[in-house]
Amino acid sequence: MATHILHPETKRHFSLDEHLPVDHRLSKFYRVGAGLMGLVLVAFGIFGLIGKVGFFDTRGDTVAALNTNGALSVLSICIGLLLFVGMVIGGNFASTVNMIVGVAFILSGFVNLALLDTSFNFLAFRIQNVLFSFVVGVMLMFFGMYGRVGSALPHDNPYWRQRHPEQAAEEERQRSLPRRGHLRLDPSADSASSTGGVAPGRPPER
Repeated sequence: MATHILHPETKRHFSLDEHLPVDHRLSKFYRVGAGLMGLVLVAFGIFGLIGKVGFFDTRGDTVAALNTNGALSVLSICIGLLLFVGMVIGGNFASTVNMIVGVAFILSGFVNLALLDTSFNFLAFRIQNVLFSFVVGVMLMFFGMYGRVGSALPHDNPYWRQRHPEQAAEEERQRSLPRRGHLRLDPSADSASSTGGVAPGRPPER
């Protein structure tokens, strides 16, 4: 009886420790995203602290149409500084920080939505804060996942090349081979060979 051994296809999953060249254009994109969102959060936190609102005051104060208190202001500054660190380092670190903080903002929006009208609303959230948290979370995830996650990444993408090393090596080998039609014989040599070694326009030697 023949024994059949099944070899399941190896699937390559998204990994947080994938390599990205420091000077790659995607690294610049991750840096810009982290820097912009970090600047917004730091500015929001500083303006909140200027108002001298109580640290856990559930009523809070309004800053740029958003409610805040001391705790939310300090938390916003800390997260903004973390994004600044990601902007400085760039590369995979910036991408990963953007994604993790983005997920945290989305989860925070759901949690604080459930705590809006309770005594546990220590960050003085209002519905506009919840919407802002969702927007910031989605934008950070976009800045972190762009060019890194997807089923149709271009084959020159460094993440795609790392996930498909065999296919990337084969494509590189194919590109290094001379293309058909690029190597052409000298037309004069063809003519000479067809006329018995005599180039056109010259009488044969006797």
